[in-house]
Amino acid sequence: MKITKISTYQVDLPMKEGSYSWSTQSFAAFDSTVVIIETDAGITGCGETCPLGPAYLPAYAEGARTGIAKIAEGLIGENPLELGAINLRMDQLLAGHPYVKSAIDMACWDILGKATNQPVYALLGGLLQDRVKLFKVVSRQDPDAMAAKIRDYQDQGFKQFQMKVGAGADSDIERIRQVSAEVRTGNVLNADANTGWLQHEAIRVVKAVRDVDLYIEQPCKSYEECLAVRQHTNHPMILDECMDSLAMLIRGYNDSAMDLVNLKINRIGGITKARQFRDLCVSLGITMTIEDAWGGEIATAAIAHLAHSTPPGFHFQSSAFHEYTNLVIAEGGPEIADGYMSVTDAPGLGVTPAMDVLGDPVF
Repeated sequence: MKITKISTYQVDLPMKEGSYSWSTQSFAAFDSTVVIIETDAGITGCGETCPLGPAYLPAYAEGARTGIAKIAEGLIGENPLELGAINLRMDQLLAGHPYVKSAIDMACWDILGKATNQPVYALLGGLLQDRVKLFKVVSRQDPDAMAAKIRDYQDQGFKQFQMKVGAGADSDIERIRQVSAEVRTGNVLNADANTGWLQHEAIRVVKAVRDVDLYIEQPCKSYEECLAVRQHTNHPMILDECMDSLAMLIRGYNDSAMDLVNLKINRIGGITKARQFRDLCVSLGITMTIEDAWGGEIATAAIAHLAHSTPPGFHFQSSAFHEYTNLVIAEGGPEIADGYMSVTDAPGLGVTPAMDVLGDPVF
């Protein structure tokens, strides 16, 4: 089988609640890139990469499309079923920029599943979880509004929550106090600063809320700052943005820097490398949040397949991004019920791009 054509599409994903806010950033919509790969066997695959704005990580939407255009010609004629060779070829064509390569790798997994008549989760290790546990994001607002939202989300059946903080120590202490007071017995809360605190602010916050039962996620920008905060708190620590490679995972493990990690598919470079990261976490005994930066039904399907094939004891939670937007970019996205999501046993990722929504390709 050979790749004969690669098409790239741009689509804006508007927020159902009007905006999505974390740390000091807020967006009404996110710019997503969809890739469709065609083959000489008549099988097509789709992938998606959606950076969370241009200033969250060293990744941005226009860069994704420019990078894909840069490497696409060099992939024509390659066999999409040979995932190791595809990833090696992408690295030869473009150094770094893993978020650029993620959508292409994802589309190749979709093709592999269709070619073998298997869902992607079967290729990643099998169906180890019937349902994927979700967390609901409590977007950063004033404390009263956030408290009201978590009450509503719990009524909807969600049991795990990620509240957004990182906009100043004093206001965040109040946010944590008010939101945590609304968490029902048995439910789980983590305060995610998304790198937004300076080290001294983070230490102030964790000391001020030492009596609150919650997780602290990526308090500061650098690994070293987060490690320092870790040494001042008994709260379980989740590392996210700085966990961008196997080398950083091993470093964090050796330093006892975290209790959990957040694995984002496009930050690692696609499903192939995310599976490597996932399997090493399992070997090291590290539990994971499995998600992506953002996206619609396609990216969410990839999250679900990776999570479905992860041993339950090592899966903390995942995101279903397509529930945050009213725009449907693909049919067959994971179904959501009672705080969980699940995919069907359809071959590949199980999603079909909505071409009337995607429109004409960028290239």
